Amino acid sequence: MGGPVKDASLEGSIPEAWRPTLKAVVDSLVRRDAAIGAGLPPVDPVPAEISQKCRQAIDNYGDVTLITPPDESWNTSVALWFGDHWRCLVDLWTEEEGRSDLVLDVDVFEHGPGYRYRVNLVYVP
Repeated sequence: MGGPVKDASLEGSIPEAWRPTLKAVVDSLVRRDAAIGAGLPPVDPVPAEISQKCRQAIDNYGDVTLITPPDESWNTSVALWFGDHWRCLVDLWTEEEGRSDLVLDVDVFEHGPGYRYRVNLVYVP
């Protein structure tokens, strides 16, 4: 996998360099942490209201157990350039159905030599 694509007309795969951080955010959702991504230095603090909305979206989805996605989830998760950041839609998986209809929506910004991550929401697109 190459670096992130800066072309708003192309949906790209999520760059390898972002995957550990995005996986850690998903793991935070799986654990149902009060503050999603807390303690992950490149992740902007997630407001309590957003963390709550993410947990509610999972609860409202049905009687399912969110799990850490397998590596194959990166085959269908996507990143799209929005002019000054990338919007990533990370497919979420459940114990009951494998890949679910839920996605984690995260914006990724260039920040110095690395990247910053902002969690937006969990939802069904």
